Amino acid sequence: MATTANSAETSGPIRVMVVDDSAVIRGLITRMLESDKDVSVIASVGNGQIAVNSLERNSVDVIILDIEMPVMDGLTALPKLIAIDKTVKIIMASTLTARNAEVSIKALSMGATDYVPKPSTSREISGGSDFRRDLLEKVKNFGALRRKQVGGTVSERKDAPVVARKSVSTDAKAEIPAKWELRDSSKVTLREPGTMKPDILAIGSSTGGPQALFAFLKSLGKNINVPIVITQHMPATFTTILAEHITRMTGWECKEAEDGDRLVAGKILLAPGDFHMVVAQKGVDRIVNINQDPPENFCRPAVDPMLRGVAKVFGARVITVILTGMGNDGEKGSKVVVDAGGTVISQDEKTSVVWGMPGAVATAGICSAVLPVEELAGYVMNFIARK
Repeated sequence: MATTANSAETSGPIRVMVVDDSAVIRGLITRMLESDKDVSVIASVGNGQIAVNSLERNSVDVIILDIEMPVMDGLTALPKLIAIDKTVKIIMASTLTARNAEVSIKALSMGATDYVPKPSTSREISGGSDFRRDLLEKVKNFGALRRKQVGGTVSERKDAPVVARKSVSTDAKAEIPAKWELRDSSKVTLREPGTMKPDILAIGSSTGGPQALFAFLKSLGKNINVPIVITQHMPATFTTILAEHITRMTGWECKEAEDGDRLVAGKILLAPGDFHMVVAQKGVDRIVNINQDPPENFCRPAVDPMLRGVAKVFGARVITVILTGMGNDGEKGSKVVVDAGGTVISQDEKTSVVWGMPGAVATAGICSAVLPVEELAGYVMNFIARK
């Protein structure tokens, strides 16, 4: 197994295994990854069974795992790979089909760290700068996270640094962050919560978000009687499937938002992939508008525009929850919420897949609580139930 810390495991380029039944795709992804000096592809294999055999012999930080393969597909290989090395970070590579979106979300619930939407042809992959940026950023960040865990679990160290994405230049040569910016998780200053009873719950999430959303919403009592809006970083097709999973797994009625949808107590609107979702006032109704304004924090949908709209319409009567996710989307929007008198809480580092988004909000001093995912629902219910 590859779980014992040693100097080889915690130094040098991030070690990657690429698993895809297409030799052409494997070659393109390998060249893409190895264009960065901080990444090394140590294995390139054609199916899940060979990947399992390879992981038994090699220490790997990150695995790029295709879904549809002969002999052993990605979903079958996933638990076998985790059984060999529970610290390895597995990114599912999925084309944008409804079936693969369904499989990818299931894979996340089985222990995959994240997914990357894979263009459907080799030509699209070789020409896809967005795919390259997304893949390299995830590989480098998850590889760094795995090495921290191998060297001693981050959340168990008192002086543990927390990670959040650096601001990134728009210059094409600098579009991929070299590393995460370190934050000191001991420097979390809590603020007093707002004094107004919330009339809406707004949730932002990204990497690890589906699992956290399922856990949070399952524990959230229907008697809170407020509308819920969620922005989860996901592409189109995936958000459609996620809305269905939320409804099926949590008991909450969730739908992918459409332009003009009314906010209704006890129902969830989820931002659709590739569209920002903004709360607005229309006469006596509170509604959502969706738009394709430029991405914010490299994301569309993004959490910040949702929170700005929520604060504008509801003022102090807002409670916001920031769940696990890479980057810092939601930090600026959360500040708008608290400046309007609302309340923001975030998921803690220990239960987050990546303490980027919640860590950014927590260390900015705008949270009223930083809690394990299983305690967030209780806080929200108690806060909304206040007289």
